[in-house]
Parts: sequence; structure tokens; C-alpha cells
Amino acid sequence: MTWPRLAGALELHQVGLELNGRALLGPLDLVVAPGETVTLMGPSGSGKSSLLALICGTLDPAFRSSGEIRLDGSDLAALPPERRRVGILFQDDLLFPHLSVAENLAFGVPPWVRGRKARRQKVREALAEAHLEGFGGRDPATLSGGQRARVALMRTLLAEPRALLLDEPFSKLDVALRARFRRFVFDHARAEGLPTLLVTHDPADAEATGGVVLKLGEDPAAEAAPAAPALSKATGG
Repeated sequence: MTWPRLAGALELHQVGLELNGRALLGPLDLVVAPGETVTLMGPSGSGKSSLLALICGTLDPAFRSSGEIRLDGSDLAALPPERRRVGILFQDDLLFPHLSVAENLAFGVPPWVRGRKARRQKVREALAEAHLEGFGGRDPATLSGGQRARVALMRTLLAEPRALLLDEPFSKLDVALRARFRRFVFDHARAEGLPTLLVTHDPADAEATGGVVLKLGEDPAAEAAPAAPALSKATGG
């Protein structure tokens, strides 16, 4: 089948996942346009995080995948993880404890930005954008949860990804901070024109995106004979 290509989009065509012969997810067809956020919701074990790993190229080889994933027209299966230019944020910020805030950010600057002056300028701009001017020399351990989350996002964006994956990055933040950081993330994703895929258990996260919500779920009565989860689509926000 010939699929229409949307420049800059993340496209999943008949994507499925199996583990030990058991269907976890799919077949799934999905197009995420640049600047759009699509949310995946569902119970643990429904394949949400595994799908993100498949897109990144880090899926455990114990899983079997099928279908096609394209980003801006490129077949991701043909590329190693480091060349896919897919950014991902997790529940934990994963900042390097032995590096300063500025050094953590510098780690994300891509190699094609050459010269110490140019790379330092990128870091200064990221600190300013995250409202963390003057924090470059700080130890990450001295930052608040919200500050660390902003540094993690800016480090991801500095790598100039072509798509953004969010694996419950708001779940460990308190309610007020979660709302602010959600706005920060979604505003930056839209401004950068990144197709964004969010995995969450929180309906408030899905609502905040203002985008499509895909619900992956299983019929409890079918547990004895597992089958592929049902797929439904709704509009959040």
C-alpha cells in the first residue's frame, strides 16, 4: 500500500509488537504531524513504552516487531539509534551527577555545532530559555525537581531531534509543578515543530495536549487467551 507522505511527520504503518508469541500492540496506523502531540494511554503491559523503544531503536530483542515507522519520510528501521534523531524524556531526568548543569546541556549539543564558542552559546541560550540563567555551574543535585526537568528537556532539544517521545515525564512532579512543566514541554514541542508521542496514565496529561488520544486496553475476560489490545481514538482537550 502506498501511504501519503507528510513532511516532518512521524508515521506508523501496521506497527505491531509481540512478546513470547503474545500480541501486545497493534497493528497500529498513526500519523503525528509536526508540532502535534498524540497521547497513548492504557494499562501497564499494553506495549506503550515498548513502542517508544521501538521508535528509538532500543527495543529489547526479546520483542518481535512488525510494520513500518518513518520520520520525515526516512525508514527508521534502516538507521541505528544514534542516527534517528529521536529525543526522549522519561520519568527520571537522568542528568549526569558528575557534570555541572552547563556540562549536562553541552552533552546534548550535536557534533555538527563546531567550536567551543558556538557550543557555549548554545548552552547559554538553553539556560535562558529554561529561565535558569546563572545556573550553569551548579551541581544538578542542588536543583529543584522542576529545574532538573527543564534541564533534561533542554538537553534533549539541544540535540536537534526530529521527533519527541515522552514516557510519563510528568508523573513524579507535584500537581502544580506538573501543570507548569506540561505547558513548558508542549509549548517547546510546538515551537520546534516536533511530532510528539506521549505515554501517560494521567488523563490530565492527555487533556493538556489538546490532541488525539489513543487508548490501548484489554478485555479482562480475555486474560486467559491474550489477544491484541483494542484500539480506540478520541480527541482530548
